[in-house]
Amino acid sequence: MGTKIKRFFKKIRIKRTTVLVLVFVFMSATLVRQLFELQIIQGEAYISKFESRTTKKRVIKSTRGNIYDRNGEELATNVLAYSVTFEDNGTYDSTREKNLTLNGIAYKVLKILESNGDSISTGFHIVLDESGNYAFDVDEGFTLNRFRADIYGEPLIDNLTKKQKNATADQMIEFMSGKEGFSIVLYGDNAYTKEELTSHGLPENLSKQDILELSKIRYALSTNSFKKYMAVTIASNISEKSVAAIREDQPELQGIDIVEDSVRKYIDDASMGPILGYTGQASSEELEELRQKNPDYSNDAIIGKSGIEKYMETSLQGTDGEETVTVDNLGKVLKIDDSTRVEPVAGNDTYLTIDSSWQSAIYQILKQRVAGILLSKIEASKTYDFSVNDAAQIKIPIYDVYNALIANSVIDISKFSDANASDTEKNLYAKFQQKQQQVFDTITNRLTAENPPAVKDEDDQIQEYLTYICDDLLRDTLGVISKNAIDTSDSTYQKWTTDKDISLKDYLTYAASQNWIDISKFSTEGDYLDSDEVYQALTDYLIDYLKTDTNFSKLLYKYMLQEDTISGSEICLVLYEQGVLSKDDGSYEALASGSMTAYDFMINKIYTLEIEPAQLALEPCSASAVITDVKTGDVLACVSYPGYDNNRLVNNMDTDYYAKLSTDKSSPFFNKATQQTAAPGSTFKILSTIAGMSEGVIDDGTYINCTGSFDLVTPPISCWNKQGHGEIEIREAIEQSCNSYFNMVGFKLGQDADGNFSENRSLSVLQKYASEIGLDKKTGIEITESAPHVSDSYAVPSYIGHGTNAYTTSQLARYATAIATSGNVYDLTLLDRQTDSKGNTLKKYEPDIINTVDVSQNVWDDIHDGMYRVVQTHRQFDGLGVDVAGKTGTAEVNVYHPNHGMFVGYAPASDPEYAIAVRIENGYTSGNACLAADDIFKYIFELTDEKSILTGVAASDTSSTSND
Repeated sequence: MGTKIKRFFKKIRIKRTTVLVLVFVFMSATLVRQLFELQIIQGEAYISKFESRTTKKRVIKSTRGNIYDRNGEELATNVLAYSVTFEDNGTYDSTREKNLTLNGIAYKVLKILESNGDSISTGFHIVLDESGNYAFDVDEGFTLNRFRADIYGEPLIDNLTKKQKNATADQMIEFMSGKEGFSIVLYGDNAYTKEELTSHGLPENLSKQDILELSKIRYALSTNSFKKYMAVTIASNISEKSVAAIREDQPELQGIDIVEDSVRKYIDDASMGPILGYTGQASSEELEELRQKNPDYSNDAIIGKSGIEKYMETSLQGTDGEETVTVDNLGKVLKIDDSTRVEPVAGNDTYLTIDSSWQSAIYQILKQRVAGILLSKIEASKTYDFSVNDAAQIKIPIYDVYNALIANSVIDISKFSDANASDTEKNLYAKFQQKQQQVFDTITNRLTAENPPAVKDEDDQIQEYLTYICDDLLRDTLGVISKNAIDTSDSTYQKWTTDKDISLKDYLTYAASQNWIDISKFSTEGDYLDSDEVYQALTDYLIDYLKTDTNFSKLLYKYMLQEDTISGSEICLVLYEQGVLSKDDGSYEALASGSMTAYDFMINKIYTLEIEPAQLALEPCSASAVITDVKTGDVLACVSYPGYDNNRLVNNMDTDYYAKLSTDKSSPFFNKATQQTAAPGSTFKILSTIAGMSEGVIDDGTYINCTGSFDLVTPPISCWNKQGHGEIEIREAIEQSCNSYFNMVGFKLGQDADGNFSENRSLSVLQKYASEIGLDKKTGIEITESAPHVSDSYAVPSYIGHGTNAYTTSQLARYATAIATSGNVYDLTLLDRQTDSKGNTLKKYEPDIINTVDVSQNVWDDIHDGMYRVVQTHRQFDGLGVDVAGKTGTAEVNVYHPNHGMFVGYAPASDPEYAIAVRIENGYTSGNACLAADDIFKYIFELTDEKSILTGVAASDTSSTSND
């Protein structure tokens, strides 16, 4: 049987080639069947799996509400723009691969933006300073510590370690860019290979700027790490070239998208900057506060940072819409679910009570008047002798004007050392280097010599250097000398602060021994150093720091000018070479050839306002004015000079401009109308009148003899009229602004039935009536306003506006409004109404009278008549064309600073429409404030040709005297 089977198989033997063909046919058939299954039957399902489809909600940005003035003029609107968003939507095999991928994408986008003049715009507080070093753009404080906490991933500032809380900008960048952060730069065994970098489009070496920008992007992206498919905005308002380039390369830029957005645009008017404020990316603390009112704020929300933009934030913000989309693993949108779309709702519009044309004109008037005062006080000298001891006589040496160009950074001294600097700049820098070495040798000697002299025994120049180093630099700027650690009662400390009867070396050595010095600011060894080692480390740190300290360099230039090492002409020429002035102005050639002196040049440029008072930041350099509608409490103008261009702060912030504003000595961010407080001077005598007549210590028939000095208090108080006014009654006292009369009112109000005088009794009466007329509280104005201070000491002087009285211009405007209306105290407002985007009124802001001063009409009659007489006796209002009632005021500062000039009033006197308050800081006399008020009245009542008021040049008819 077995043999038969074998024979059978031998008969059916097939050739090998036949077997191979059969196997090939079978396998081919199987493969075709599988391909048919994959591509035809299950193809769609496999493609879906391969693309890793994910649905997510996509935000549709709303537009911010507009802001208009009372006449419907646009003040803040939105324009279409494009933004770049970044979304971490990839999958990675490792954290290293993730960082390489994200860094590579960020770098490619960064270079596209840079090549087209665009930049990254994220909330970040580290920049590269003038010396190319990492530095913070905010001072030590809450904002910086909150930033540190965000970087180190701590929810609370208190959670920061001591090392983290004291982290420098360099240390934070090192953390973020290293392996503990975003692995932008790795060293040693962990360093990226050349192949890794090349494959992800990264260079082998990154510049400090590149590392900073990549850190910004990765930091922004990390804020949404808990929501993988939430995009963050990394650049706003980019150019069309950048849009085109990014879209062209988008297949290689995973997670990058271009979205339509809107950017804020403001009226081109510096006078509106302090009122409107500006918008910017929200900080973590701002978001925390806003989310309590509206939890829908996104991490990259743009919000109001100051002014009306901030006050009306939740109304202006609007509500974002959303839609559900399906995306693949590369973030590409595959499908939009229209049924889920929720349309965005535009923010509400806000109408202000401000008349923008008045605002702009008054700003120009104030600028012209301040420039006129400044010009009248400049003299051809190097220094002014303050031993004259009279603030009214202070002059401004022309050398102070030259120096101001450097001191207030009108001229950028850091450019003097640039390779492409002009010959003039190079020459100035060469002289500076010589001076710097001489000064450093002296300072080193004072810090290291065995027995250096006491600071008071040094010459003025060395005294200023040493005082700057200790007080301005080590204590106030760097915090090396800890204010909190100092024992202010210590005798050595007193020696330093009172008369500098100690050397800097001895003071710093003592401070080190008393642990007043924060070692962590300049040494990592900390507690391991004894006091001698601390001092040595401090001196080494100090000399190195001074080499890059711009403020100290400015001091050197100041004394180089004084010593005539450099000239005013050289400084003025640099104005052209740095583009501050145009060489086409007709003065450059004359200045360069020497046919025009530097003195004449500067006088001319200040007169034509090509160089503004605010740029020089001398005294005066600022002013403010507030006008109200007396029938409603509406604020029609609220002007602070200098202002700023908020268009340069919004969207892609001009960081250089912001930094300049922040350090500008004229303080443009500080609203002079609502934040600057000062004594009201003689404008306060109206309140004294109300108090005296209401309490019965004076009446219409009360005559008081002014001899030129009030001697019932010690020291005696002089009247401005040294010869005295003689016997006068209340109306004459207001007209003549007699100090003695109102001193007597304050004295009488402090007496008891037996004639005994009490400071507290007098002050309590003053405070009572100050409260009645609203001077003890803020005005209600919807932008930042400082709190007023009613005098709480020096009772008798307080009744003539001195003591410790301190009020803003806005508070004096409400005071003037109450006087004009015979007692109506309003909560002032900048807001007229709020509408939706279609123009439907949602809210009308009605006037709110918070009090009516209960005073008999005959008191008001005396006050109004007296104030009318004031204006009649002031030549500044001659020929005005409308009857005005007002009160002047001069607030003394000290013998080293000119007085503040003020005017409060209303017009028309017989039937008031508008109340006004004007203050010129360091304006010498109230007469100069009267001249500004005269211009303002002419403008708002259209009493003369506008061009004769808004001349565009300094107003030369300044006032040298005024009866206060």
